[in-house]
Amino acid sequence: MTKRVVWGALFGALAMMATGCGDECVDQFDCREKGTAPEGQTWSCNADNKCELRNLTPEPEVDAGTEVDAGTQVDAGTDAGTEMDAGTDAGTQVDAGADAGTEMDAGTDAGMNVAKGGACTASSDCMAGLRCEAATCQSLLIAVTGNDGGTRALVTAYDVPGMTSLSSDGGTSAYPRFGPGGTQVAFVQGDVTAATAELAVRPVPLTAAAPTVLTTGGGARIRYMEWEPGNLIAWVRGSTGISTIAATGGTATQATANGTFPDWAPNGTDYAYSAAGTGILVSTGGGVPTPLAGSPTTGEQPHYNRVTSQLLFLANPDNMTVTFGTDVTPVLRLYSLPVTGGGTPTLLADRTSDAVTGGSVDSYIANPNWAPDGSWVAYVRAYYLNIAGAATLCGNTGAELCGDKPGNAIFLQRVNTTTGAAEGAPVLLANNATLPSFSPDGLFVAYVLGGQLNVQPIEPTTGAAAGPLITHPKDTYTVLTSEGDDHRPRWQPRQ
Repeated sequence: MTKRVVWGALFGALAMMATGCGDECVDQFDCREKGTAPEGQTWSCNADNKCELRNLTPEPEVDAGTEVDAGTQVDAGTDAGTEMDAGTDAGTQVDAGADAGTEMDAGTDAGMNVAKGGACTASSDCMAGLRCEAATCQSLLIAVTGNDGGTRALVTAYDVPGMTSLSSDGGTSAYPRFGPGGTQVAFVQGDVTAATAELAVRPVPLTAAAPTVLTTGGGARIRYMEWEPGNLIAWVRGSTGISTIAATGGTATQATANGTFPDWAPNGTDYAYSAAGTGILVSTGGGVPTPLAGSPTTGEQPHYNRVTSQLLFLANPDNMTVTFGTDVTPVLRLYSLPVTGGGTPTLLADRTSDAVTGGSVDSYIANPNWAPDGSWVAYVRAYYLNIAGAATLCGNTGAELCGDKPGNAIFLQRVNTTTGAAEGAPVLLANNATLPSFSPDGLFVAYVLGGQLNVQPIEPTTGAAAGPLITHPKDTYTVLTSEGDDHRPRWQPRQ
């Protein structure tokens, strides 16, 4: 029920904003009626769904062994109306084809001083956003699910627009997930909404070889798949529990009889998940999962980070609900709780309510994600107008009383790595954006805005924007968001 409304009401309502009658285009092909562009320029569909002239740039240099498609993606599931990044001055977005120039010196003091293309022996030698591959510092990859008339699992260098489909022979695929060390990527191919879909893997850098199929859904759709940092791939069998399989193949194992949202611990063996009416459960050392002490029965969407013992999750302990049309959803809050021993949950982001004429402008929390070291958490705050129990997402027709509140906004919250408690005020990262995802070095946040993949460098001590926003224009693909965390951008591990 929660998934349907957070991803249905929230993103469905945003889709109405992004594809309304005022839109001029959804991709570059809708701009053909503009005629031939002047020499050195091309027509492009921008994040506001308007046709604009964009300067052509030389094809980016591609590191040996990496295939790059000339497209990028857009999602009609988020509001394209505001491409704003809080803390970043207008005009700092990076044009398609340009190297973003973000081999920043953010980690120089820690020894991360080798620029892109330079020689390295380990990823710790390389500047932020880079990893050591084939003895050379190369851009980290990001994996997303997009649509170009068909659903595609896609990968792209975080700083150079141009996405590569993982599908074999142009087939349908979705839910790409990197393996440990970033040397493989798993995804679902075939009819990704059916029980006949296949779980497949490909090596990274991508080669021309066909994907290796590990298993099929076994009578149920493959959902909520997670892989690194361990050697097992986990997924949800439709709505009938969690299965796992070794990345080398073999027989799939049924890990649980129910539950969803599996997430692997840093050791790659322990895992957490949520089950309706039970809350958060944890399996330690391959043992039988047990409820996490102190976690509410409404707990869901658990997330480990890679350093601290704190587990992140959403919950609705007072069973407050809101109705969007005919959909009833819990008003979720964000918590942390020690995964070892449990205890009393610590509130990180609460619901809000501000009175307006005849009702209130309220908000709830969705799509949380840790920074790798547990020092920050990113989340989406969804704002809605609540009149006599009937809710309308802000930014939609009929929600004018919201004023300047966006339909949703991404915030970063500083977290004490020892106690799991919030420190200081939340920092606004982007309006009308969703599905935030920290890079493995914690110095970038990827998210989706207007169907485009955006990557924002951040200052790790303040959470503020720390450089130009890197925008992957929606020239070919629409980056999808409609299935919530299943569509969150995934970063390639740094090793």
